[in-house]
Amino acid sequence: MRLALLGTAAVLALGTGSATAQDVTLRLAHWLPPQHAVPQTGLAPWMDSITEASDGTIQFEVFPAQQLGSAPDHYDMTRDGIADIGYVNPGYTAGRFPIYELIGVPFLAKDGANAAKAIHEWYQGDYAEREMGDVYFCLVNPHEPGRFHGKSPIRVPADVDGLSVRPAHSTMARFVNSLGGSSVQVPAPEAREALARGTADAVTFPYEAMRIFNIAEETKFHNDMPLYLSAQVLLFNKARYEGMTDAQKTVIDDHCTPEWSKRFSEGWSEYDMGVREDILNNPDHTVYTPTEDEVGLWREAAVPILEAWKEDARAAGVDPDTVLEELRAALEANDTLYE
Repeated sequence: MRLALLGTAAVLALGTGSATAQDVTLRLAHWLPPQHAVPQTGLAPWMDSITEASDGTIQFEVFPAQQLGSAPDHYDMTRDGIADIGYVNPGYTAGRFPIYELIGVPFLAKDGANAAKAIHEWYQGDYAEREMGDVYFCLVNPHEPGRFHGKSPIRVPADVDGLSVRPAHSTMARFVNSLGGSSVQVPAPEAREALARGTADAVTFPYEAMRIFNIAEETKFHNDMPLYLSAQVLLFNKARYEGMTDAQKTVIDDHCTPEWSKRFSEGWSEYDMGVREDILNNPDHTVYTPTEDEVGLWREAAVPILEAWKEDARAAGVDPDTVLEELRAALEANDTLYE
């Protein structure tokens, strides 16, 4: 509601003639429900800070819940100017961003907020220009490490064999398929329906999705092993960004930094940890912590996924070992490299 009022207020201000030629209202599109932690704890403070820093000359109109287009279309919507700013999951478009897809490989990062800063530091510059050069790269927003949640227990990799799983992104889809499961590709807001209809037996999600997407109503068994990240990005339409005044662009630049990526992601991480505690204490749910040997089985099962990513990276014209080393160095520098 607060975000909707922000957008409405901006439109009303323009309509009454109070705006100047330098005032802009940016259309921001995302695919999450308005009550999700990202709009509430990430987007809202970020927009408020920009509006304040720009002396009110930059306002926002927000279009949540796939109002302007489906979740996988948000990159193209932003590039083409349907939205001025888009909240994009690169993993929803398999093969399009092969360097960035490294983020989804299991057992790389152990938290969300610190990983946000690390990923931003690693990807900004040459990699972002190479893969997302037709937009203005702003922020990285990963969730806390995702897990398996199912209608039946998933303790070891062999338990995925024969299951239909809604994966977080293309890399996790590859992982599910490698374990003998089949992937059900639907955006996050449609996952509960897939479970309810029996199209999916399990999902890979962070804990917060158990509440915000009502996944807990359908999945009662949870593997508590932190497994992978899904790292969304916030992008600007390049022409819209370049059309702003120098002062306004400076405000935007100051809000598109590794430090802001971390700040943007912290509230989502805190929310996720709170939902995890609720699930752990809920007698209707069974949470399983794999043994050290079982974690070893998962790690071994994930090796081919990293190797497959390396092949994709080579095909994209980059040295995968260099890219991986750079990401691991950034994660280690931010105290979030998976041990």
